[in-house]
Amino acid sequence: MLTPALALAFSGAPAGDAPAPHAGGHAPHGHTHAGGEIDEDHGPILLQLTYTGEVMGNVSGGVRKGARYLDNLDIVFEADLEKLAGWTGAQLHLYGLYNNGRSIGALAGDTHGVSNIETGVSALRLYEAWIDQKIGERVSVKAGLYDLNSEFDSLDAAGLFVSSPHGIGTDFAQSGRNGPSIFPSTSLAARFQVEPADGWAVRAAVLDGVPGDPDRPRRTAIKLGNGDGALLVGEVQAPLKGGKLLLGHWQYTASFEPNDGGAAAKGNSGTYLRGEMPIVVQGERRADLFARVGTAKGRFNMFDGFASGGIKFAGWIPGREEDEFGLAVAAAFTSDSYRAATGASASEIAIEATYRAPLTSWLTLQPSLHYIRRPSADPTIPDALVIGLRAETSFSPIGF
Repeated sequence: MLTPALALAFSGAPAGDAPAPHAGGHAPHGHTHAGGEIDEDHGPILLQLTYTGEVMGNVSGGVRKGARYLDNLDIVFEADLEKLAGWTGAQLHLYGLYNNGRSIGALAGDTHGVSNIETGVSALRLYEAWIDQKIGERVSVKAGLYDLNSEFDSLDAAGLFVSSPHGIGTDFAQSGRNGPSIFPSTSLAARFQVEPADGWAVRAAVLDGVPGDPDRPRRTAIKLGNGDGALLVGEVQAPLKGGKLLLGHWQYTASFEPNDGGAAAKGNSGTYLRGEMPIVVQGERRADLFARVGTAKGRFNMFDGFASGGIKFAGWIPGREEDEFGLAVAAAFTSDSYRAATGASASEIAIEATYRAPLTSWLTLQPSLHYIRRPSADPTIPDALVIGLRAETSFSPIGF
């Protein structure tokens, strides 16, 4: 029999009332999961605060019925070091993060992560701290504490949705001893990027293989060595009929214990392909399709296959041109070795419908509806129905 807290492996959070099925993610219009959109055209200094509050209720199936209030506070400071200190082409980025640690996954029993602001542990931490150095117009190097999903495995259209698998795919998010370097735990990294032509980009990163400290999930910890190894990620971005296409590959250098309990071995890796493109562009009206497929080594991971896709509409409601709504589905498929070891079902499938409505320049509401078939691929957990309402507010006390 499986447990509803299978995704503890994703976050390293302790068991209890608030396990963390969060698989990383990308929320509306911001850096990875943040609610507010960072103004890329700000002056030499920016301080931006974004608070996201969300009520989610498991109304049917899952582990048990109930509701939870989750929240997420982002505090972002950015400085143009060229304008401030004459450091040509350099930018400083600091990012603080707070979450209350409540878990809707403990009720729904899912592994995908029905809310991308769930952490399973209450903490105020330093989330990112990096310097980005531009070299000419098309090359840049970034180093420091880094969320790889801010640039890798990320699509704009999929960012509308509040569930985690539409940020970074579950095949990638499940990997590693404490997940890859994504929300809510990041690691030291160095990222290189070149943009050889408009719409094209090639990026690669080397990251500490174990972000944070799995034994102390509330801390921002930097621990190198101890067999952690490194996570190597590469991605090619190409233009696609007004959208983009991404092809990426990741691999850990450390050894991992296989699902069958054999000797630890190397080779934990995966590949993904995802893309987005508009299918309707009529004045204010727009519809975008997006899709993703990914694989991971089934010997080491719960899921060895993943597929997702959806459609996002914008500008279709008269008088509400900024409103967005969409429908998306994500499916993760268990590996043969994992099923043999645990008796798991073949897959977990999650469907989300959502509507995002900016009410003012600083306040947005977003209701969502989620149906999860075979949560955690556990045949003993009934299909879950989750209803949510998210509110986002963002402002910049300093921006010049």
